[in-house]
Amino acid sequence: MPEGSIAVSSPLDGARKGRGATRNPPVRFDRQATAAFDDGWQTLENSFAELPPLPTTLTKDASRSAISWNNSPDLGFDRAVNPYRGCEHGCVYCYARPSHAYLGLSPGLDFETRLLFKPDVAALLEKELRKPGYVPRPIALGSNTDPYQPVERQLKLTRAVLEVLERFGHPATIVTKSAGVLRDLDILRRMAARGLMRVCFSITTLDPKLARILEPRAAAPERRLQAVRQLTEAGIPTAVLAAPMIPAVNDMELERILERAAAAGATRAGYVLLRLPLEIAGLFEDWLRAHMPDRAERVLALVRQTRGGRLYDGDFAQRMKGSGPYAEMLANRFRVASRRLGFDRWSQGALDCGQFAVPDGVGTKGQMSLF
Repeated sequence: MPEGSIAVSSPLDGARKGRGATRNPPVRFDRQATAAFDDGWQTLENSFAELPPLPTTLTKDASRSAISWNNSPDLGFDRAVNPYRGCEHGCVYCYARPSHAYLGLSPGLDFETRLLFKPDVAALLEKELRKPGYVPRPIALGSNTDPYQPVERQLKLTRAVLEVLERFGHPATIVTKSAGVLRDLDILRRMAARGLMRVCFSITTLDPKLARILEPRAAAPERRLQAVRQLTEAGIPTAVLAAPMIPAVNDMELERILERAAAAGATRAGYVLLRLPLEIAGLFEDWLRAHMPDRAERVLALVRQTRGGRLYDGDFAQRMKGSGPYAEMLANRFRVASRRLGFDRWSQGALDCGQFAVPDGVGTKGQMSLF
């Protein structure tokens, strides 16, 4: 705890039904931190089972741009649109959790309960695509938080973004854990027919019980596989990302996930080793000790083996795959399974950027804010 901080008990800490994180760690930029304190009445010992569910709250995001840019050498895209900040799916391992600290919110329970949304995201996107000199390259939807998390059913911001992209002939990719993507099958089918769309499903495990505690509000694994099949049957190129692979938790499922993905029609596949930057390391360790106390030390030891003795190494050259014998074994298993199942390379079948054209008029002109 930093010097000058004040230790107080947090009313949010503890396991909550339908939530992934078990606590709300302090914002790393704050001078004050919180710490649980037992008042002598064993409140900490008994309170976790009594905590009521935490509701989801929505706050308008006043951002003036829709497109976020990156120059990370290990990512296959340089631009993305994220209609939401925070994600109700509650995946305890989510690499995006630390981004909530920039909003003055905790990467823990705040990340999955206190969401920000961009009501004018479609209008902002159209404005940026109309700028003179804009050069199109595929836009990623779902690079930070899931574009089809539960709140999308109400706000429909992702659909509004897709409508803009379709009118401009702009290529895009989607990464999601939600079967809610099927709602927009009409737009996705038309864009795919023009070589403008690719959808990727992240599947962490095939075990519904494990999925429920790892990613409590995401679609069930079987539902995701059904969605893969429906998308491919509609002619939409679909990939599956076995991610993250967590040593001694779900790594034994890698080949089976790829086999089920191939059977459902996916033509591309990938995997990512568990990443634990910043606050996620502590959140994940707490989750392990709460849900898998018998193997927590073994899991953490294996993670350290892949990260040079630490829980995380952010070096671009190896942050997605790790290093060392375990990481090499996982990479070899993926290569062998992919070759056997006939998955194409990620780089094949590039999306078409040549159809981009600025349409006459402003389709979202005069569009009213949702709130």
